[in-house]
Amino acid sequence: MNYLLVTGGAGFIGSNLIELLLKKTNLKVISIDNYSTGSKLNHINNKRVKYIRGNTVNIEKILNKKAIKNIKAVFHFAEFSRIYQSFGNIESCFNSNINGTNQVIKFCLRNRIKLIYSATSASLGKNGNDQNLSPYAFTKSTNMNLIMNLNEWFGLSYEIIYFYNVYGPRQIVSSNMAAVIGIFEECYKKKLPLPVVLPGSQTRSFTHVEDTVKVCFEAWKKNKNSHYSISSKKSYSINQVANFFSKRKKYIPERRGERFKSTIVKKIRNKKIFNRVGKIELKSYIDNFKKQKV
Repeated sequence: MNYLLVTGGAGFIGSNLIELLLKKTNLKVISIDNYSTGSKLNHINNKRVKYIRGNTVNIEKILNKKAIKNIKAVFHFAEFSRIYQSFGNIESCFNSNINGTNQVIKFCLRNRIKLIYSATSASLGKNGNDQNLSPYAFTKSTNMNLIMNLNEWFGLSYEIIYFYNVYGPRQIVSSNMAAVIGIFEECYKKKLPLPVVLPGSQTRSFTHVEDTVKVCFEAWKKNKNSHYSISSKKSYSINQVANFFSKRKKYIPERRGERFKSTIVKKIRNKKIFNRVGKIELKSYIDNFKKQKV
């Protein structure tokens, strides 16, 4: 039996991807997750999925040799994935995004397995200079460059997908790892003012998780050693997004490492980025969310 491996499979995006893989393929799925932000509540109830608690730094030890021989692709989502928080958690960020990801990359290279890597739009702006805005952006851009180099040097098979502010089912809505849509949803439900980071006019492209995982699947199936981005047709300021929920807002200080706007890039290191646009619109999603909470 052949397998697909999803690191971070008990997390927000990983669990949604597993759900899609089960629908679109007949393959079995293995999830490796350390449950730092993932949850058993995100497990997909299906006999074809095996959940393993563990860290990616030990990926070779976690998996048995028989399974390794039959893994057809690794979708690597098990990384520290917050910009501002990476300044206060640099050890966790580097352990996950450098040490853990290096082991995943070596695992794929050694066993000739396709790697699908979740990159970030946070490192694309200002002609690539945004890669130095935060420890998070730096680690992600470092990994992206390493993967591309290993492809050129040793034939590592890869696909890289750039995510843009993903939201939707199973997103984190509390704790310091929650992102803006999850935070706003939770505040709306509790009838609390929505915390808007100053200045509030900064814009973002928000992408529904369903659209995001579809592009991950597309990239794997096309198998071109290529780059993809999945963003939205329209960007919104944080003030606009807050107003979609409620007029009750409170402003909080600017945060280190934040960008003023999302950047859509067409090329990286002379490699074309295939830009995909999500079908699910943020305003419609929020309107539906509010109707369900009435």
